[in-house]
Amino acid sequence: MMPNLWYKNAIVYCVDVEKFMDASGDGTGDFAGLADRLDHLERLGVTCIWLNPFFPSPNRDNGYDITDYYGVDPRYGTLGDFVEFMHAARDRGMRVIIDLVVNHTSTDHPWFQAARSDENSPFRDWYVWSKEKPENAHEGMVFPGVQDSIWSYDRTAKAWYLHRFYDHQADLNTANPAVREEILKIMGFWLALGVSGFRLDAVPFLIDTKGMKLEPGSFDPYSLLTEMHDFMAWRRAGAVLLAEANIPYSDAPAYFDGGDRMNMIFDFMLNQHLFLSLARGTAAPLRHTLQNRPRPDGLGQWANFLRNHDELDLGRLSIAEREEAFAALGPDASMQIYERGLRRRLAPMLEGDMSRLKLAYSLLFALPGTPVLWYGEEIGMGENLALPEREAVRTPMQWADEPNAGFSRAATANLIQPILADGDFGYQNVNVAQQVREPGSLLRSITRLVQTRRSTPEIGWGEWELVDVGRDDVLALSYSWRGARVVTVHNFSPEPVSFPLEIDGIDRFEPLLADHDAQSAILRGETLDMAGFGFCWLRCDGPRK
Repeated sequence: MMPNLWYKNAIVYCVDVEKFMDASGDGTGDFAGLADRLDHLERLGVTCIWLNPFFPSPNRDNGYDITDYYGVDPRYGTLGDFVEFMHAARDRGMRVIIDLVVNHTSTDHPWFQAARSDENSPFRDWYVWSKEKPENAHEGMVFPGVQDSIWSYDRTAKAWYLHRFYDHQADLNTANPAVREEILKIMGFWLALGVSGFRLDAVPFLIDTKGMKLEPGSFDPYSLLTEMHDFMAWRRAGAVLLAEANIPYSDAPAYFDGGDRMNMIFDFMLNQHLFLSLARGTAAPLRHTLQNRPRPDGLGQWANFLRNHDELDLGRLSIAEREEAFAALGPDASMQIYERGLRRRLAPMLEGDMSRLKLAYSLLFALPGTPVLWYGEEIGMGENLALPEREAVRTPMQWADEPNAGFSRAATANLIQPILADGDFGYQNVNVAQQVREPGSLLRSITRLVQTRRSTPEIGWGEWELVDVGRDDVLALSYSWRGARVVTVHNFSPEPVSFPLEIDGIDRFEPLLADHDAQSAILRGETLDMAGFGFCWLRCDGPRK
């Protein structure tokens, strides 16, 4: 295997530094605390840590409103603390990628302050302005119900500025060569400090030319992605770009460009149809999506996820399908957001049903692509619906049945976010220390899944195909790589199922992993028995009979 393609078989774990572990005792997570808890991630089997924004910020949008791209927010420590964390991660064989948020800056950023204060400032053209209010100011809002417009008037500038997100996040003019040069400098800075790449935020908006004054045909928006990839490849071998791009499959080839633009893209289409399958208890929506999924050429790879730091976006489902998913996974209006999504974590969406949870995580690791976990998923954390918008799924990590869930020794009133303390998913019932000791816990199960996935490179590297077992409620996938073959099977139904397992050229299936004690080898044509919401992974390169 080529080391520069490490991401093909990686286990990515997303961390919000301020919510993970507080070492200083001020109520906010920090890099010293994160470094102290790397043993947990090592035990879990994580190979790559993805850090949410940790830069200086007013923190009106969980750090995605940045005021300085070259520093660490003092609440999380110093640049020295970041370097110490990087050293500790490297000692454990873990790579680190960081969020690169260059679609917009905070309106508090010195660039924007200079731009608004003087029409002749060189920074004026770093943002997108209009002297008159654009006619489409209320179209294309990312946060309907919360956001009123994508253009806001600045009294100092005496002009309207574009913001595809909140009004305190002004869009950068990425057609401006000076802005593009600055983006590369930011990348170079963090690459020099050892990061292995970037999760690129809001890529479709980053390359969108909306509001920019350009001559027709004068600018190829995808060229920015090529420039970023080429710069990164020259500066650090093996570094990657992971795109947050909620795009239709028809757009994917232009984003991948054989891996010469985006190395990986989050598969939002697959994610949404996976949840539709979970809601319906059938594999059919997921199977249909996989059948239509483009296969990245060259070095490209899809990234798979169940939940992340944002809402569960179901906007690419039909209205009827979305309502069906809402009814099954988040029927209360307080659980829904932006007219398209759910602000819930996975465990409460599945009502804490361990069989369904283990099925879902087995799917995450068994689907073709690279799996990405959101912190706290490994123990089945819940959400706090009393918090606004997407903050519901960003509560502090629950380490133990101790004050403040072991997250911080600060007074409870000083915590960055309230600990989830009540109900079935409160820290007394759901925490790391408890699940480390329990053989059948979700943490133990996911650790085993991670170990199995890391030892099954066929899934990350190989060619895959759907296997027809004659049932809509079952998803079977076959992977082939270097003469070895693996088959994964998942039952979306609550009812037990039995069917003959037949794949051309395979005479014997050796159990590799299952939701129950492994049964003996299965010969071709013999019946595979699966429990409701059951799953199994089978290796097919054993001795033939």
